[in-house]
Amino acid sequence: MGASTWLHALLARDRRRTGIPPGDKQRAALIPFHVAIIMDGNGRWAEKRHLPILAGHRAGAQAVRRIVEMARDVGLGQLTLYSFSTENWARPTEEVEGLMRLHAEMIAAEVPTLHDNDCRVVFVGRREELSGELRGRMEWAESLTQANRRMILFIALNYGGRREIVDAVRHALADGVSSAALAEEHIAAHLYSPLMRDPDLVIRTSGERRLSNFLLWQTAYSELYFTEVLWPDFGRAEFEEALGDFAARDRRFGTRRRKKAAAHVEQDAPGAKADA
Repeated sequence: MGASTWLHALLARDRRRTGIPPGDKQRAALIPFHVAIIMDGNGRWAEKRHLPILAGHRAGAQAVRRIVEMARDVGLGQLTLYSFSTENWARPTEEVEGLMRLHAEMIAAEVPTLHDNDCRVVFVGRREELSGELRGRMEWAESLTQANRRMILFIALNYGGRREIVDAVRHALADGVSSAALAEEHIAAHLYSPLMRDPDLVIRTSGERRLSNFLLWQTAYSELYFTEVLWPDFGRAEFEEALGDFAARDRRFGTRRRKKAAAHVEQDAPGAKADA
């Protein structure tokens, strides 16, 4: 099912349930603005096939291409992919070096197409530990696409949620905010990207059910969706299933749903006599 077909089916289902013709507000409620994905399972995918771990990461890169295209086509405003965490440096050197090469290759290969499709690329995470070559490609990608408006693709590279919060607090204090006056809005204003909105939906593949230090500040009220599918096998059908699950949820953000007033008040029919 294509992205447009999926959306029409979803709107039709909601129209049957409510009797209300679909409009812009209904469409917006069904489609999350920001989806964040923890792309897990590349290693297990490779092991199941008796392949090197890096073969799994390269298969995962193909899944990235598929999901970015669908996110763009279905109308997401923002997509964040957790591509390398601050904890991933503890993996074997060969794997880490291979991942760094793969990131550089993907930037060179995919960013021109993203640019042609009016998508902006933004990297979030600490850049100090990355090579000069990789940082240069990241800066090139951000500069080339900075005026694009269709969708923002955030790539969380050398990213850690706890570290982001610590960095935000330090930057807020350095900018003159006193520790006594420090508030949530000051921290939010000093996170890695002021462009990022809180995710509506977080997807994690491979059956794990935790956030793993991913967007800890931003996911306070995000909907969580877990699937057993390994990331390289995560495709259009799986993404549509996750979006459909999100559309069926009732998001209250800590409030209590108000009881709707009676739909109608019974009235006597014209000319009818009142009961004695």
